[in-house]
Amino acid sequence: MEDIYEEIRNVYKRYPQPWVIGYSGGKDSTTVLQLVWKALEVLPPEERQKPVFVIASDTRVETPVIVDYIDTTLQRINETARALGMPFRAEKVMPTLNDSFWVNLIGRGYPAPTTRFRWCTERMKITPANRFIEEKVAQYGEVIMVLGVRKTESSTRMQLMNTYQVKGHLLRRHSSLRGAYVYAPIADFSTDDVWKYLLQVPSPWGNNNEDLAALYRNASAGECPLVIDTSTPSCGNSRFGCWVCTVARRDTSMEALIDNGEEWMLPLLEFREWLVTTIDPERKREFRDIRGRDGRVVFKKDGTLAARTYTLNTSKIMLHKLLVAQKEIQQHGPDPTMKLISDEELFEIRRIWRVERQDWEDSVPAIFRQVNGFDLPWPKDDDHVFDSAQKALLEGICKEYDLPFELLAKLLEVEKQSIDITKRAGIHKALTSILTQEWGDESQIMTAAREKNVFYQEIRLDLALPSVAEK
Repeated sequence: MEDIYEEIRNVYKRYPQPWVIGYSGGKDSTTVLQLVWKALEVLPPEERQKPVFVIASDTRVETPVIVDYIDTTLQRINETARALGMPFRAEKVMPTLNDSFWVNLIGRGYPAPTTRFRWCTERMKITPANRFIEEKVAQYGEVIMVLGVRKTESSTRMQLMNTYQVKGHLLRRHSSLRGAYVYAPIADFSTDDVWKYLLQVPSPWGNNNEDLAALYRNASAGECPLVIDTSTPSCGNSRFGCWVCTVARRDTSMEALIDNGEEWMLPLLEFREWLVTTIDPERKREFRDIRGRDGRVVFKKDGTLAARTYTLNTSKIMLHKLLVAQKEIQQHGPDPTMKLISDEELFEIRRIWRVERQDWEDSVPAIFRQVNGFDLPWPKDDDHVFDSAQKALLEGICKEYDLPFELLAKLLEVEKQSIDITKRAGIHKALTSILTQEWGDESQIMTAAREKNVFYQEIRLDLALPSVAEK
């Protein structure tokens, strides 16, 4: 152990770049953070002035049990570092509102993540962590990332770590971030080495590592590391991952937590299991539209239409189920103020539904009021916003002229958003984009595809354009 501590001290003193430690709350990242702390604490104050940033990724949908654990740990790290004059500064990195899970899943209708479409990883994990690192690179020129990665985790991880090794150095080039190097003090540790260290060496910031071991025993699962590139595997079956993750078919981690006394988390498990049904190949057409957000339809290899984004009705059901789950855990869980979805996310979902998905009935406040019995301070943005009476009027007109309501509604939304003269420059392009989307029903699409022999490829059909333009 003294050799490892000495190596860490030598790397810290040899290179001028500040350090960024990725901390997930799990065993590997805790081991790295504790090793670095123990190594640096014996240095005289004048030799430990270079900052060591500790960042934890909060996707906004982390397993609730771990959120308090990480928040408490970060607070203890900062308080202890200030008291002892250590160079550590801990903080969380989070996705922006636009990239949050609920805004994209419920708001925009993105399907729940799968192994083939893990849209969440880039938005919720990679981008927030990389944004922080890029800010430090801009400030300091270069940074050294200290990560809890181990070669024994997988053959892919071992190959990646060896590929970017800097000859003659302990550092590795980061695979995609310019100005960032990677240092992995526990690269050659086994899982047994990690646990032996944690259970024999006390936490220098006051945590009890026995509590961490208990979390692993109760969850029967692994951890989700700080994700900084696409080579990191899914955290779908991880104790330290997102509770909504549908990449894995079963969440054995959450099941184990419930079996070990966390019964209040049952509504979360039930919501996740329902979410999995929406991506079931046999059932997903029940929940999803044949058109994507770009208006395209996609044919599968068997000649049938693929299921794409969630329908607005599915999104309404999803929001209702989520709010019911939130109310139940507030009533029966350890924290009556715990939220699964923030007010800001609800505000943004409401905006997206009204402007992009033609929810002229303004359903979000109504669903929230139905579940909770009170209202939020919804933003007052009703200028030039259509309502349910106007929707009924337009639906009647569209029926009379045999036109799809969604088409005319989208055209009106574009005109409404371009009412300011300074925003009208791109209005023709926006209108053309809407008119050239697919507006035929499924039977029309299939008939046109047979006539044009365009199966087995992603296509955009213009069935409705001539008749729409004429009308």
